[in-house]
Amino acid sequence: MAAGLLFAFLFVFAVIGGLELLDRTCFALIAYSARHPALQAWAGAAAAFLGTTAIAVVVGGTFETAFHRELVWVRVGGGVVLIAYAAYLLLAHEKDRAPPSGRSAFAAAFLLIFLLELGDTTMIFTILFAVEFGNLPVVFAAAALALACVAAFAALLGSRLGARVEPRLLERLVVVILVAAGILTILYALDPGLFGGVLG
Repeated sequence: MAAGLLFAFLFVFAVIGGLELLDRTCFALIAYSARHPALQAWAGAAAAFLGTTAIAVVVGGTFETAFHRELVWVRVGGGVVLIAYAAYLLLAHEKDRAPPSGRSAFAAAFLLIFLLELGDTTMIFTILFAVEFGNLPVVFAAAALALACVAAFAALLGSRLGARVEPRLLERLVVVILVAAGILTILYALDPGLFGGVLG
């Protein structure tokens, strides 16, 4: 019994963490942390991940089957959020984007990650794992811990890049990544077949 629970925990942790490392949410958090306090960015992102993971586990397998059409538009919305954030970085004046501190940085990170994670691949996998393994506390703990660890990595990487890379060059790179991720997210939401099932 204990061995089965450990396997479930490690399996969910590895899959969710691995998926999130290459996910648009991770790139968005790296971009956010390059210009905002890393600890606040991580805390806000981790709290958002806790919320979305709790939703996924509670809903179980019903979300994808009962709300499949709505899921498409949630994903499209996530892509639009990424592109909008890239446009904001590109067009807003520097003084209007002064890094917030304390609760405002936490809240902004929470909102950004929560919106991007809704209907995301890792959320869907968490739903499926909740159905497959049946042990909701184990699935929740494994998925939430994996996402919190990836958020810590992204926040740390973003803060290091922000400190060491020329700001304008970093910002242009971030804008390109966010726009590309946003477009790919929208395309995948509208027609998953374009990717040959690789991302499905």
